[in-house]
Amino acid sequence: MTVLLKNGKVIDYKTRTEDYFDIFIENGIIKEIARDIDTVADDVIDCSNLFIIPGMIDIHCHLREPGFEYKETIETGMKSAVKGGFTSICPMPNTNPTCDSAFVLEKIQNEAKRVGLCNVFPYASVTIGEKGEELTDFEALKNAGAIAFSDDGMPVVRAKIMRDAMIKAEALNTFVASHCEEKELGKGAINAGEIADKLNVQGVFPEAETLMAAREVEIAEINNLHAHICHISAKETARLIRDAKKRGVNVTCETCPHYYSFTEEEVLESGTNAKMNPPLRTKEDMAEIIKAIQDGTIDAIITDHAPHSKEEKEQGLEKAPNGIIGFETLLAATITHLIDKGYINYLDLVRITSYNPAKILGIDRGTIEKGKVADITVFDPNKEYIYTEDMIVSRSKNTPYIGKKLKGQVMYTIVNGKIVYKK
Repeated sequence: MTVLLKNGKVIDYKTRTEDYFDIFIENGIIKEIARDIDTVADDVIDCSNLFIIPGMIDIHCHLREPGFEYKETIETGMKSAVKGGFTSICPMPNTNPTCDSAFVLEKIQNEAKRVGLCNVFPYASVTIGEKGEELTDFEALKNAGAIAFSDDGMPVVRAKIMRDAMIKAEALNTFVASHCEEKELGKGAINAGEIADKLNVQGVFPEAETLMAAREVEIAEINNLHAHICHISAKETARLIRDAKKRGVNVTCETCPHYYSFTEEEVLESGTNAKMNPPLRTKEDMAEIIKAIQDGTIDAIITDHAPHSKEEKEQGLEKAPNGIIGFETLLAATITHLIDKGYINYLDLVRITSYNPAKILGIDRGTIEKGKVADITVFDPNKEYIYTEDMIVSRSKNTPYIGKKLKGQVMYTIVNGKIVYKK
C-alpha cells in the first residue's frame, strides 16, 4: 500500500518545518519527504492549498463503551475522531464496568482493533470502580495495554491514595492524569458568578479546581514525580502551574477548545450544551488560558469528548450531565479562536495537538519525518462554514458549536499509512 501526498504545506514542530513538500508513504511508513516526488503510488492526493501536519493526538476523551452505548460506541467515537483529524485517541475509564481490570481493558482494545480506524490508547482507572478507596493493579493494567491512569470524572479525594498512585505510575514509566475537583466547592451547575446568579443555580467555585491541582503539584515536587492536570479552566490554575514549571516541577497540563471559545455567558445561548466540568469561566479566565497556551504552560489541547443523549441534556441545568462532544470541532475551533486572532501560529498548533501529546504519552508519534509511522492529518485552513447538527457523525449531538461560524476543515486522515477518512 503506497500513498503519495503532493504539493501540500508540511508543518512539523520537531523539525520546525513550514514548507511545501511531497510525502511518499509505503507500508505505513514515511519513506520520502522531498519536492516533486515522481513515484507511482496506489493513492495520489493533490494537497494544493492544504496543510499537512502530524496526526493529531487526543490524550483525553470518552468513548462510553462498555455500558453507555446509547451515548457513543467505540466505533461511532472512532468515526467521529478521524473525521476531526485525530489519528490517536485516549479514552478515559469511566465506563460501566469501569476500566479497572485487564479483562475490560482488553475488551476495549479488541473492539478498537476490529473497527481499525485510529490508534486507541486507553486509560485504566486509578482506583477500583473509581471509588477512590483502593488502587487498581497498575502493573497488570500497564502490561495489558493501559497508556496511563486516571479516575477522570471523579477526583481522587484521599491524598495518600493519589500519592501512592503517582509513585506507582512513575515506577512503571507512566503517569496519573488528575481530575482536579474539590467536591464541596465543586457542587453546582455552572461557574459561580454573575450568570449562575442570574439563572438562580448553584455555582462551581474556581477554587474547586485550583486547590486540587495545587495538591498534585506539591506531591510531584516533594517526591520528584510527574503530575498531569486534566482540562484546566481557571486563571488561578494556569498561574499555579506556570509558577511550578518555573521551579522545575515536572507538571504537564491540558485544556479544551471550549475554554478559549466561550465564556460562562454561552450558557445563556446554548443551555445545557454549554454545561461541562470544569465549567465555562469568565473573560479573565479565558485570557489567562490563552496566555498559558502561548507561553507553553499548557502542554496539550484535548477534546474531553463527552457524548450524552438529547434526553439527558434536556433535563435542565441542574440535572443534565456535564460534558460536550469535541472530536469534530477541535481543529476548527483552534484555527478560529486562536490562530485567526493572532494568538498562536500553525507550529504552535502542531506543538499542542501532536508533538507534546506524543511526548506526554511516551509514544513514537507527533512528527512528520522519514522512517516514522505515517499518521497524518491533511486540512484546508481557509474553509469557512456554519457548523450544523447534520455534519456530526458522533452518536450524540451535545455541543455549543452548532450554529457557529468556524474556519478549517479536515480533508484526509491517514493512520499507519492508510486513508481512514476522506472529505
